[in-house]
Amino acid sequence: MTGKKPPSSTRVLSWMPVAVMTVVAVVDVVAGPGVGFLPLVSLGPAFASMVGGWRRTAVIGAVALVLCVGLGISGELIASRRWYTAMASVAGVTGVGIAAAVMRSRREAEPASVRSIAEVAQRVLLRPVPLTAGPLQVAVSYTSAVAEARIGGDLYEVVASPHGVRVIVGDVQGKGLAAVETAAVVLGAFREAAHDEPDLVRLGERLERSVSRELEGERFVTAILAEVGSAHQVVFLNYGHPPPMLVRQEGTVDFPEPPSYALPLGLGAHGGGEGPRPFRVDFAPGEQLLLYTDGVTETRDETGRFYPLADRAYLLKDPDAHGALQALRTDLVRHAAGPHHDDAAMLLLRYHGHHDRNENGHGN
Repeated sequence: MTGKKPPSSTRVLSWMPVAVMTVVAVVDVVAGPGVGFLPLVSLGPAFASMVGGWRRTAVIGAVALVLCVGLGISGELIASRRWYTAMASVAGVTGVGIAAAVMRSRREAEPASVRSIAEVAQRVLLRPVPLTAGPLQVAVSYTSAVAEARIGGDLYEVVASPHGVRVIVGDVQGKGLAAVETAAVVLGAFREAAHDEPDLVRLGERLERSVSRELEGERFVTAILAEVGSAHQVVFLNYGHPPPMLVRQEGTVDFPEPPSYALPLGLGAHGGGEGPRPFRVDFAPGEQLLLYTDGVTETRDETGRFYPLADRAYLLKDPDAHGALQALRTDLVRHAAGPHHDDAAMLLLRYHGHHDRNENGHGN
């Protein structure tokens, strides 16, 4: 991977100490020692501390002291009050600059360390999904947001349970370690309940209880649960999440919506509303189901136009599910006006042609 060049403003500042000391030295020599430019040599280490580390600041400070000695000799100022003042000024500014550079590097290292820890935790939580689950081929894509918001709470999981293939895609309110912690609560509860609960509604109720108990109303999660069984149908529970995109075999696109929308996970116990009602949609071999977070549909181009997901269904024609989803992700990134400001997760379920064999426990 090739390294990126630093911004032009940073390059200018990095050369500023040398340029300032050069100008001061030339002016001092040309104008003569009587003008009193010598203390301005301290500007060198002052500028160095703005962008460089403490070592570079110390080196520039040492160069400034040597320059003071040289200019003092040429101007016959050695041991004079003005020369001592200049030397003290350079030494003092260098010392303060070194301290400032050390404190700045520590401040910069702390958030970088926190982001790194959060990213590792997020990767552990969002473990790779299986390539196949029952009659489904599975592919996933996760596009991170810009640096200051890149640690998000988008989550996904696929579990091949005794009750069918169960899937969750969700989006946690907020960013940072708190969002990762919330995602851990949801995924932990889902992975356990997906195997234990024979009914999708009861699975959702367990998720609601877990989230409400752990978060105490401080955070919420929009989520959609899906269950693919053996009846060429998919059952959905929608907790305030964007509707899935269903691509039929002939290429038509549907966005199945629930009979009524429910509150996100974490708010149901406090809002007094009913939980989501399950609804069934036909889902047969040769068809595709895309579950996603709002970071996909809310991505804007330079004119402010949202990403037209329905118009991009043709990108999912690639015979390889991962290749198809990568094509969609590439188009999404191309559509965005600059870096993403929200995470964008997509999970593609492709109903392949080995349904009968998988029903009997054979095949992939």
